Amino acid sequence: MAKNFVWTLVVLMVNFGGCFTEGVDNTTVSTRPDVISIASILTFNSIIGKVSKIALEAAIEDVNSDPNILNGTKLKITIHDSNYSGFLGMMSALQVMETDAVALIGPQTSVLAHVISHVATELKVPFLSFTATDPTLSSLQYPYFVRTTHSDLYQMAAIADIVRYYEWRQVIAIYIDDDHGRNGIISLGDQLAARGCKISHKAPIKPLATKSDISDVLVQVALMESRVLVVHTYANWGLDILDVAKSLQMLDNGYVWIATNWLSTVIDISSPLPSNTIDVMQGFITLKAYTKDSNLTRKFASEWRNLTTFGLSTYCLYAYDTIWLLAHALDSYFDQGGNITFSKDDKLNGLKGDMLNLNSLSIFNGGNLLLQNILNVKVEGLTGAIEFTSAKDLVYPAFEVLNVIGTGVRKIGYWSNFSGLSTIPPDTVNMKPPQQSSDSEGLHSVIWPGQTTHKPRGWVFPENGMQLEIGVPKRVSFQEFVGQSKDSGAFKGYCIDVFTAAVNLLPYAVPYKFQSYGDGVKNPSNSELVRKITAGVYDAAVGDIAITTNRTRLADFSQPFIESGLVVVAPVKRSNSSTWAFLRPFSPLMWCVSGVFFIVVGSVVWILEHRINDEFRGPPKKQVVTVLWFSFSTLFSSHRENTLSTLGRMVLLLWLFVVLIINSSYTASLTSILTVQKLYSPIKGIDSLMATKDPIGYQENSFVRNYLIAEYGIHESRLVPLSLPEDFEKALKDGPSKGGVVAVVDERAYVELFLSTRCEFSIVGQEFTKNGWGFAFPRDSPLAADMSTAILKLSETGELQRIHDKWLLRSACSSQGTQYEVDQLELTSFRGLFLICGLVCFLALIIYITLTVRQFYKLYPALTESTGRSVRSGPLQTFVSFVDEKEDLVKARSKRKYSEASSSRIDVDDASMRNYKCSLDLSLNSK
Repeated sequence: MAKNFVWTLVVLMVNFGGCFTEGVDNTTVSTRPDVISIASILTFNSIIGKVSKIALEAAIEDVNSDPNILNGTKLKITIHDSNYSGFLGMMSALQVMETDAVALIGPQTSVLAHVISHVATELKVPFLSFTATDPTLSSLQYPYFVRTTHSDLYQMAAIADIVRYYEWRQVIAIYIDDDHGRNGIISLGDQLAARGCKISHKAPIKPLATKSDISDVLVQVALMESRVLVVHTYANWGLDILDVAKSLQMLDNGYVWIATNWLSTVIDISSPLPSNTIDVMQGFITLKAYTKDSNLTRKFASEWRNLTTFGLSTYCLYAYDTIWLLAHALDSYFDQGGNITFSKDDKLNGLKGDMLNLNSLSIFNGGNLLLQNILNVKVEGLTGAIEFTSAKDLVYPAFEVLNVIGTGVRKIGYWSNFSGLSTIPPDTVNMKPPQQSSDSEGLHSVIWPGQTTHKPRGWVFPENGMQLEIGVPKRVSFQEFVGQSKDSGAFKGYCIDVFTAAVNLLPYAVPYKFQSYGDGVKNPSNSELVRKITAGVYDAAVGDIAITTNRTRLADFSQPFIESGLVVVAPVKRSNSSTWAFLRPFSPLMWCVSGVFFIVVGSVVWILEHRINDEFRGPPKKQVVTVLWFSFSTLFSSHRENTLSTLGRMVLLLWLFVVLIINSSYTASLTSILTVQKLYSPIKGIDSLMATKDPIGYQENSFVRNYLIAEYGIHESRLVPLSLPEDFEKALKDGPSKGGVVAVVDERAYVELFLSTRCEFSIVGQEFTKNGWGFAFPRDSPLAADMSTAILKLSETGELQRIHDKWLLRSACSSQGTQYEVDQLELTSFRGLFLICGLVCFLALIIYITLTVRQFYKLYPALTESTGRSVRSGPLQTFVSFVDEKEDLVKARSKRKYSEASSSRIDVDDASMRNYKCSLDLSLNSK
């Protein structure tokens, strides 16, 4: 018998994943039945099972007494007890299906929901659950499963937002190791990752664990550095976890406990709680499903007090709404012509069992239609709007954020999927987010474990007796930054003092010991040191470690404690005044262009003034001198010649402005050269180095080599590694001609220390990168953030500067003055000015020539007759002669000729008139 029963179960479970086609309707019922059977599976011994049973029965009674729904058809519910057993729950589900139930409500646990969903899918019976919150139940694998509460996906999103709001980065997850716990914590991990946080440790507890089992798990948790604990379990077992945590002193100051909605359920149902129970919850943050306050809810709460002594939980409200949801769906189902009919499952033919009557299991023919009606329901219930999304989730997921304090809870805010954390209640009716001010974002103040209002740091250094292994580069040069004593082996230097001072500011003890990294023969690679952290060799790294892009991919860094971008250092010489110092303000090209423009402008003005201004007339030799004198005298505004033409005045006015700018720039530059400039170098910066082929020095094992190759395309054959400051000095003094380098590229911190006692070198050009040095820690280490805060405190108090002056301040070259050469003024700075001046001169000439040619063609015949010249002598020669003449003479001669021509025409006209009169008289006489 037992063997047959086992084989029956195996075959049955295999066939539960079969096809979803509708069976053949064996009966035809055209009217609404008098009674509709539904079934439910609960755990009677659990507090949720107890109150849910009462709520379901109350809902059935209210539906059956309401004449506005189902038109007289009554609902009959059969409730089975799973007794915390998955096996018994499955058997109950099979027994329920023997009663031809059209819907199944429950079970409480997600574990059992996964199993029963296969039965519901095979028999096409809608399966509604108000307690199974496992997010994976929403998958396409379970088409007949309908969750009538909110998925844990949203609850975990709310917790992730809380963690981010309080700026914690790591949490420890404590959970029951079953489908409910595992899948919920997986969702939490995804939500945290989306917000830049993570679960640093998972602490699973086996189902039905004893307090001894729980203690073993929590002892391991207590050794972890994170103090933010998220507890995701069941209401009946959560209190056992808290009791064990209290015995391990894990409820004291410094801990953060965040419980999912199981804790608020315990408080609601069991209120008032015993004092010893409420004591272990002090300072906890928990979530509770948000339900809209309405007359319907208040009425039910009043009736609830008459039904039981248990408190009213949100699970009661969701259980009540589930029955009404099903009633509305059935009402629509019958309105659409649906019938309650069943058919046999052909897959069960041939299966025999002594304990199960498999032939009594039938497929609900209208299951698919009823399922669609359930998903299409839109009504208002005790919990608010009952409506499903396309993913079969209830709309408007929202939670209250509660803080357990005193003998109850205090509401510190809300969370919803469209507004996040807020102190304003979410609007569960309107789709649009409520209008909030920035003041409403976030949460109210919290009383944390230990009765403190100060936000816990969220982590502590593990109290397991182990010390941090901190790698320190064993440098052979620039040991002012980090070095090791040959006698005692103690580490010293600027970086070591900064780290020690920052650690002393931390509000907790950090045991550590330094470990040297390097062979002591040459400087070690800091990039390799950072990789040692990733490999787990070191817990941190302290030293002259530049924060670069590649290194940040391997580790987290503290706030920079010194700025140190890349600079170019090269030999310089004093730029003393010389005989030709007055020529240095302008570049050679600038001098040439300026001289050309002086001559051009003078020539243009001469052309414009020559015909009308006596000061610009005379013998050719005199005119050349006049042009040159006028041009260069404008430099000092001492020209004697006046301009008479409009075009000439316009050109001169603009030119005087250009001269003013050139004169002022020259004066300022010359003053700077003679009084400020001290040093000179042919190298101007990184751009000058790129333009040459000379070798460039860099500090050995520095990131500078790869940076220059990758970012600036400098060939690696040009890069010369140097180790000691003495090597820097020799290579720079020798220069490229003697096997040295033209310049050295290194970080500013090293260069400034190098230059402090070597005045013959200097930084040239500008700093071409911006970075700093920081302490390296493993990824997501909370110590990095705390050390950053400590470094900022050192900076604010001036201690960081004091440490800097102690190790790095040198004054040997402090009197040498400015270390940067004053650049010559290039033509580029005046290009626009010269372009405008040249354009104005060109336009003035075009206008002048146009007017002159027009005048020439107008006066050319008169000019030819008066001079007796023949046009055959050449129009160009005639035009040149015309242009050379003074304009007043040309105009006077033209006017005189015009008068003579007019007189000649009058005489001719008089003679003609006289001849006409004579002819007329002769004609009359002849007649």
